[in-house]
Amino acid sequence: MTWEKNVRRVVPYVAGEQPNKTGMVKLNTNECPYPPAPGVKAILQELDREALRLYPDTDAVGLVEALADHYGLEPEQIFVGVGSDDVLAMSYLTFFHSGRPILFPDVTYSFYDVWAKLFGIPYKTCALDENWHIRPKDYVGSNGGVIFPNPNAPTGLAESLDTVEQIVGANRDVVVIVDEAYVDFGAESALPLLKKYDNLLVVQTFSKSRAMAGVRIGFAMGSKKLIRFLKDVKFSFNSYTMNYPAQKLGVEAVKDDAYFRSITQKVMDTRTRAKEEFRRLGFSFPDSMANFLFVTHERIPAAELFTALRKENIYVRHWDKPRIDNYLRITIGTDEEMDKLFTFLKKYLESN
Repeated sequence: MTWEKNVRRVVPYVAGEQPNKTGMVKLNTNECPYPPAPGVKAILQELDREALRLYPDTDAVGLVEALADHYGLEPEQIFVGVGSDDVLAMSYLTFFHSGRPILFPDVTYSFYDVWAKLFGIPYKTCALDENWHIRPKDYVGSNGGVIFPNPNAPTGLAESLDTVEQIVGANRDVVVIVDEAYVDFGAESALPLLKKYDNLLVVQTFSKSRAMAGVRIGFAMGSKKLIRFLKDVKFSFNSYTMNYPAQKLGVEAVKDDAYFRSITQKVMDTRTRAKEEFRRLGFSFPDSMANFLFVTHERIPAAELFTALRKENIYVRHWDKPRIDNYLRITIGTDEEMDKLFTFLKKYLESN
């Protein structure tokens, strides 16, 4: 039909599978294995009908102020959205408008190229080195902006603050976005660099370390000018993106710093034990600083292991893509969940 000629055609981002089976072990989408802070549950029980009847605060003032206080910033340096994906999409629309290609790693979060194609933004990928690290020299020269995760996904590797600053400092004429979705599991945040660079945007999320993936809260931190530009684009797109319950729940999650630190430490402790178990079973992996491991086995192909695990209702992530098709990304679950994973792997590997 003729109208199809005018349809915007894109290959969409494919999210991790969301099964709902009794007794399953779900280690495929990097969710936190522990519940949110106790205050979040208390607020859920107190929400009244006004939370649904009235429009939410477009500026999410309560949440913004809580985040600003927690991170030592001014409220004008905070932008909130419906998950970090929403924040990143708004950032693409706002800052990547020069016509020059934006730069990001070749092995990275697979939404980056999807947004570029959706918004008609040219892009170029820069190959990670043989040890899965970014090469700062690849991000020097004319470009339309830079975005990369730190720690990276799916490798889990974290770059040093010095590496991040090399990239930001070499690109003062464009915006550099550091996607810190996994930073709370032991990596170093780029936040200190905000005092020095007005072209740096740091993006984080409540989905991983604050155990609130289902609520959808993401936020960006940067110079007042960057945040003002972001808000201009958001309010030209949809003013009421973050609902009232999410704003209230987010404030409670930020307040309970002790709980936040306790569950991130639990994940890191389990990650340490998991690394030891994987090594004993013949796996190798980068030294992850995220809430997942990126593993490959010395004998058994990743695709075979993925299928075998799925038959046992153990869900992990696998991509049929160059460079990473023989790796599995495995979320760090509870100790009990990881024990089930290792029990099966040991039995499977011994019989194959």
